[in-house]
Amino acid sequence: MFERLGRLVVHNPWKVILAWLVAAVVIVLFAPGLHDVTNQDQADFLPDDYESSQAMRLAEEKFAQSNDASATIVIKRADGRPLDDADQATVAELAGRVSSAGIDRVTGLAGPPTVSPNRQVQLVTVGLEGLADDQALLDAVPALREVAEQSLDGTGLSYAVTGDVAMFADNADAFDTALLVVGLATIVLIIGLLLLIYRSPIAALLPIVTVGVVSAISPGLIAWVAQATDLRVDPSLEIILTIVLYGVGTDYILFLLFRYRERLRAGEDRKQALVTAVARVGEVIASAAAAIVIAFSALLLAVFGAFTSLGPGLAIAVVAMAIAAVTLVPAIVSLLGPKVFWPSRSWQRQPTGTTFQRLGRLTGRRPALVAAVSGAVMVLLALGALGMRWDYDQSGQLPSDTESARGFADLQAGFPAGALNPTVVYVRAEAGQRLDPTALRQYADQLTAIPGIGGVMPAGPDGSPVGLSQDASAARISLLLAGNPYAPESLDLVGGELREIAHEQAPAGSTALVGGVTSAFADIRDANTRDLQVIFPVAGLLIAIVLALLLRSLVAPIYLMAAVFLGFLSTLGATVLAFQGIGGRPGLSFMLPTILYLFVVAIGTDYNILMIARLREEARLGNDPRTAADLAVEHGGPSVGAAGLILAGTFASMMLAGVAFLTEMGFAVAIGIAISAFVMSMFLVPALTALLGHRAWWPGHGNATAGGTGPAGPVPDREPVGAAQR
Repeated sequence: MFERLGRLVVHNPWKVILAWLVAAVVIVLFAPGLHDVTNQDQADFLPDDYESSQAMRLAEEKFAQSNDASATIVIKRADGRPLDDADQATVAELAGRVSSAGIDRVTGLAGPPTVSPNRQVQLVTVGLEGLADDQALLDAVPALREVAEQSLDGTGLSYAVTGDVAMFADNADAFDTALLVVGLATIVLIIGLLLLIYRSPIAALLPIVTVGVVSAISPGLIAWVAQATDLRVDPSLEIILTIVLYGVGTDYILFLLFRYRERLRAGEDRKQALVTAVARVGEVIASAAAAIVIAFSALLLAVFGAFTSLGPGLAIAVVAMAIAAVTLVPAIVSLLGPKVFWPSRSWQRQPTGTTFQRLGRLTGRRPALVAAVSGAVMVLLALGALGMRWDYDQSGQLPSDTESARGFADLQAGFPAGALNPTVVYVRAEAGQRLDPTALRQYADQLTAIPGIGGVMPAGPDGSPVGLSQDASAARISLLLAGNPYAPESLDLVGGELREIAHEQAPAGSTALVGGVTSAFADIRDANTRDLQVIFPVAGLLIAIVLALLLRSLVAPIYLMAAVFLGFLSTLGATVLAFQGIGGRPGLSFMLPTILYLFVVAIGTDYNILMIARLREEARLGNDPRTAADLAVEHGGPSVGAAGLILAGTFASMMLAGVAFLTEMGFAVAIGIAISAFVMSMFLVPALTALLGHRAWWPGHGNATAGGTGPAGPVPDREPVGAAQR
């Protein structure tokens, strides 16, 4: 199949390029943009049967503005003394000016200014119309700060605007800078490393041009599918999409160019060499893309919507990139021929005494030692995962030198840490009856007596802790947690004891639901745990099936997937040691396992597929298992190493972003890709295959003699030990 495709593309390059250009123009001009199908409604991220989702729906029904965002102005004396009556009067004037300033999306005050019991700080909570990440709300933050600055100038009071909206606004620049750094680093690394590898500006720019074309059309394709299938698209997809496309795109192009150069060195005609390269690498690329698509599509099994919205979109982009790798790239190379390596002439001669030749000989001669050492390295790193803890503190992942971060720290001088994100208990009367205010106050007292609850937020001018809906059929009680609302113990409290007591002690004739940010993250934690337990096994099984079909073997997929799982654990362990051990962080971001799943397990499997396909090809040419391992490392090692180095370097650049989460993510993925490429695929897999020998290909015939059928169709005769390529 791929040999026929190779001949079609190589001998009709202009037609293929024209077809791509026409498709690109049509999609760019007529397809909707990703922003047209992006869903920013966080309520959709959890299914309806989770309690926090039910509480949110009740809030929307009975308390119209409860789903809107807010900003909190934290005021204190600059000299650190308690606020006196004159200071509080000044704060009241500030609150009045905020209400009357006419700032877009400001709906007024969410309640009267609240002074802390120790009079160290006072809060002015400003109601905002919309979700926290709406751009109009982000634009309102500077206006609020300007009003506060003018009102408090010369009063001896200092202020800080904080809350989710302010944090989004303050950190927007940090994330924009991070994306710019990552984008530039990606391009510089790809060009720089490919210049080093091929000594050719044309070969270095080829991935940039090709991936650029696919990056231009992928958003339109995803948007079309999203509209046709009512697919939810998460705002973070566009960022991850760029990284995925440059990662897999560069990998696939490297696989093709390395094989093309190898066939040129073997003496094949420029056209035939390219046809052979497409024939040999085409099935590898298709299998690698299939593995990634399966891994990404397995996210559809997640119950947490932030994950399910990523999988299909990324899968569509990977399919487009794989098609480009076996059509557009060979078409361009067909026109250029060996000039793709210009001005270098190294493609004309086979290097001798290279590092990969020495590594190949070592693996072939001493596979047991290589397997033991590489396996031991991965196992030792994996032990670090035993101490892994999850961190749900979103504020702790952001820069600490912003005004919103300072405001959050100031707030804790007078209020419980949970004051910024109250946990709201909603009470609903059965059959639409009116609730009894006295019973509700007693109920609120019972809730505030629970250990870990630091207080209750007044709901009205009279200081009552209970806020009633207009028809008095529903009520809400805003509890302030004593600890950080994102801390594991807070999630345990809200998702456990608080919910149990809230349900059991609800006033007669009513039911209670616990909502708020902490309740949502308690549910997200449960959903995340469930998703990891379902997605990983299913994806692993499906990827193993792809490997079995590629290799016609039942044995090789077993140890390949075991190696991938060990690589995943070793990546987690290394990250735990770096951030929890050396860095002293309380835990790793709860999103990290899924991110590692996307990039390390899915994309890292590419390297395994390339190496195991080469091992099978060498075995089919009649080489004994150890010689096959030697040749596979010699010829497959450079492309695996180059691809791994580029992708790992791209993610490592995220550590320069200055955002804790991006630093953590960049390190984890970079170390994971490095382990996958330089330990697992380059040493462990070839060594294990050499030790297993012919049994690795059971029940297939991986040791067929020269002239047999290889993974990409008929394999031309050549010397069993690959003399023509040495």
